[in-house]
Amino acid sequence: MKKKVFVIGAGITGLATTYYLQKEAKDENLPLEVTLLEATDRVGGQMQTVKKDGFVIERGPDSFLVRKESAARLIRDVGLGDELVRNATGQSYVVVGSELHKMPEGSFMGIPTQVGPFITSDLFSWKGKLRAGLDYVLPHEKEAGDQSVGNFFRKRLGDEVVENLIEPLISGIYSGHIDELSLRATFPQFEKVVDNNRSLILGMKDVMPKRKKEKQEQPKKKEGIFYTVKTGLESIAEAIEKHLDEGSVLLNTSVKEIERTTDGYTIQTEDGKIFEADEVVLTVPHHVAANILKGFKRQKELAYAPLGSVATVAMAFDADAVKEDIDGTGFVVSRNSDYTITACTWTHRKWPHTTPEGKILLRCYVGRVNDDAIVDEADETIVETAIRDLNKVMTITKKPDFSIVTRWKKARPQYVVSHHTRLMYVEKELEKNWPNVYLAGSSYYGAGLPDCIDQGEKVVESIIEKMR
Repeated sequence: MKKKVFVIGAGITGLATTYYLQKEAKDENLPLEVTLLEATDRVGGQMQTVKKDGFVIERGPDSFLVRKESAARLIRDVGLGDELVRNATGQSYVVVGSELHKMPEGSFMGIPTQVGPFITSDLFSWKGKLRAGLDYVLPHEKEAGDQSVGNFFRKRLGDEVVENLIEPLISGIYSGHIDELSLRATFPQFEKVVDNNRSLILGMKDVMPKRKKEKQEQPKKKEGIFYTVKTGLESIAEAIEKHLDEGSVLLNTSVKEIERTTDGYTIQTEDGKIFEADEVVLTVPHHVAANILKGFKRQKELAYAPLGSVATVAMAFDADAVKEDIDGTGFVVSRNSDYTITACTWTHRKWPHTTPEGKILLRCYVGRVNDDAIVDEADETIVETAIRDLNKVMTITKKPDFSIVTRWKKARPQYVVSHHTRLMYVEKELEKNWPNVYLAGSSYYGAGLPDCIDQGEKVVESIIEKMR
């Protein structure tokens, strides 16, 4: 008799989990039947790509880190390896006030690892530079528990470096407030660096990869640290779906509740269908999981993480519409600056394959935690706001050929302080009263594509190991 596993949610986590479960079952000839349930009419979650007039435009994520290998491995497995491409490298900037400032060379997530570029940067006052330099001599006071990312960096580097450089970068990744985000849930490696070295700057210099001296006269061209696929990230979801067992993906199937039974679990859908399951993998957002687990005793901890809303606006222009197109890949905006946009990618430079010859593609981001009213404005208002902000640092002389606004309402989970402690209580409750129910996805242990795939693979490993 086959063991029945149901995966709820067909974003990248659910797709990866289903793909690897079915693959392992075939490779090892295991009696396993895996079904993927998805509430909407498509797979892929936030991986959504628009192809228009020769442009390739991402509505959701646009890339993932090369060094996190699980995403590229999965992409190659499903036949898209030839479509993988790294980003073009170039100067990135920070907007402070009304000026673009070059990101200091050698900085990693805003942490200076090279003294020269930091000292000569016009991003900081001499007072701010001297305060950051205290990191070399300040004692390390080890925290007993978790702390906010902002608290950690302010203690080591001071307010100015945090607000002008670190905060814009980190907020851009998590769409969160630096003084609320959990250090251990977002950047635990930095805490370990200070534990081992006392100084954050000296510790980061030690862990950063050393430059190899080249024998050639010409230095080796710097490679981009991000991957995407030329056909758009949505094509990854489509490729995975084609590799899944026929009939194993049920779209437009929204789960109402999951109830434990003597032999396993009953899954009831909103339209009245009933499925019997031996094991259940929930890859839906945490608040959805909390609502559908009937009688879950740690619902408060599971549903706790706040949700942020953001929007993106992609705008296509003729090349001559932007006067003095800046040589760079984009910028982030300091929270202290009078801007509504939080960042902008010069997509035509960072990802040349996305944009036809003679055209420019800009992608701006709006919305912050506790400051996301702009997300609810009309498309025209968001576009006008973005262009107004862009004109503070560049000159746009024409209206866009077209624009695409995408809203992600209450879609960005915030890993606030003590995030991992709350998950510990949730996992203990699952282990005690909900055996063979698993949680995975962007709400828990990382929101990037590789992080989500890693979580799915970990669940697969647990299920297959028990079957062995």
